[in-house]
Amino acid sequence: MTGVTRGAVPAGRSQVVVRPARLSDAAAIRAIYAPYVLDTPITFEVEVPSEEVVRARMTARPLMPWFVAEIEGEVAGYAYASQHRERAAYRWSADVSIYLAGRQRRRGLGRLLYTRLIDEVRTLGYVTLFAGIALPNEASVGLHTALGFRPVGVYPAVGHKAGRWHDVGWYALLPPGSPPADPAEPREWDVDHHASESAAG
Repeated sequence: MTGVTRGAVPAGRSQVVVRPARLSDAAAIRAIYAPYVLDTPITFEVEVPSEEVVRARMTARPLMPWFVAEIEGEVAGYAYASQHRERAAYRWSADVSIYLAGRQRRRGLGRLLYTRLIDEVRTLGYVTLFAGIALPNEASVGLHTALGFRPVGVYPAVGHKAGRWHDVGWYALLPPGSPPADPAEPREWDVDHHASESAAG
């Protein structure tokens, strides 16, 4: 698998580059994430993380994929995977998340970016992928269901932000067919390998 995915945003003619995130992208990632923290219940964080915290999340073990989408050299969105739970039997499951700059929503960028992330996580041996969505969020539910995620439950009134309680819907992407009876151990992401591929691309 190459380190760079190229495609076109359907609503425009700009070239899109999807590549592994670098630690130097932390400021751009933080800038995209900040409005979600400050202005919406989409994330339950209430303080914008520092660039140092963003970098720490990108390098948390086990190492898992982080991708950014660039349009004309500017980071316009990012998607990443993270450990679902710490206990050992959960290790074949992963959580996935995506955030886009406000002006890039509903242009097809999310599908391009998320597809790349999902494919990469699958190659590492993760079996079931989960996404938690603060409800209501029609756009996020639509993106996830279009990519094959199905609703598996709702945590009612699990978070309080912006003066009200919020439910979180959980969506799961299962592997085609049945999960393997004896799965191979999931592998850590080789970020150095992908970074070199991106530079070559």
